[in-house]
Amino acid sequence: MLRLHSPFGSTTGDAPSMRLPLEGELPSFDGATEWVNSQPLTRPAVRGRAVLVSFGTYTCINWIRTLPYVRAWADKYSGQGLAVIGVQTPEFEFEGNLDNVHRALTDMDVRYPVAVDNDYAIWRAFANNYWPALYFGDAEGRARHHYFGEGEYVESERVLQALLAEAGVNNIDREVVQIAPRGVELGADWDNLGSPENYLGYRRTEGFASPGGPVLDERRVYTTPPSLRRNEWALSGDWRMSMVSVSLAEPGGVISCRFHARDLHLVMGPAMGQGPVRFRVRLDGEAPAAAHGLDVDDDGNGTVTWHRLYQLVRQPGPVAERLLEAEFLDPGLEAFVFTFG
Repeated sequence: MLRLHSPFGSTTGDAPSMRLPLEGELPSFDGATEWVNSQPLTRPAVRGRAVLVSFGTYTCINWIRTLPYVRAWADKYSGQGLAVIGVQTPEFEFEGNLDNVHRALTDMDVRYPVAVDNDYAIWRAFANNYWPALYFGDAEGRARHHYFGEGEYVESERVLQALLAEAGVNNIDREVVQIAPRGVELGADWDNLGSPENYLGYRRTEGFASPGGPVLDERRVYTTPPSLRRNEWALSGDWRMSMVSVSLAEPGGVISCRFHARDLHLVMGPAMGQGPVRFRVRLDGEAPAAAHGLDVDDDGNGTVTWHRLYQLVRQPGPVAERLLEAEFLDPGLEAFVFTFG
């Protein structure tokens, strides 16, 4: 997270004081590849309304954990003059696939307008560099505030209330939304989070521990070392490592990772032309039982059916350091990044 400035005098009471600077004109949404849940929106179309722009991409766990708040703000304030606009800017190529985007936004219950930004036109117009990122605009089309990363949900809602008040909206409900996120949208257990996001592709991976190291863009039979230290990972089996992912050529490949976090997620999907990929998860050599994630059963079984974020582990009790081993029973698996919570 990166916080650039604070406009808040006080965040308690019914009407927090605000010092919302002018940050220039709110950029346009020209260049969107497609619009979901809306006809194309222009700056004139939202003039006269407070505006909240939410940048994300559908497999980003940090954006996913902001979604229940943005969804609730859209539900609460859209009828009072707030325009909530999502911007789906892909990190990975599959996130630009329109079928994937439509499926993801439907599954995630995103009901507000979303601009699909496959060419990064809106991203560049906002000079944005983050998933997630929030940009706040006033009824006159001016940018007034921004926030990058997770958190500060009360403060962000106070900004929305202030912008609505500036626009002449009366009888604004000053209570903030009460959210009880569930599933993958549940906020991270920050006090017990000892593992950082880690990409599996050659370009950005860290802690790769298979003997001999990675080989770029060649099939290789990798092995797992006798032990892994925290935040190390390894491959076993016949894999190809590209700049952004690893792909399994033969059944029986294993991805291992030693981690310390309540949740472990893996962004993955079947390679083009491949069918579903069955997998089996083990924690410290055993079935995960109560520590299984949303996409795994008690015995550790799961299936990769399309490209998205899969939750493999959610520890229900005290968070401990664990060894994950995910064995893929079918070929054609592509895996991109570990994230934790």
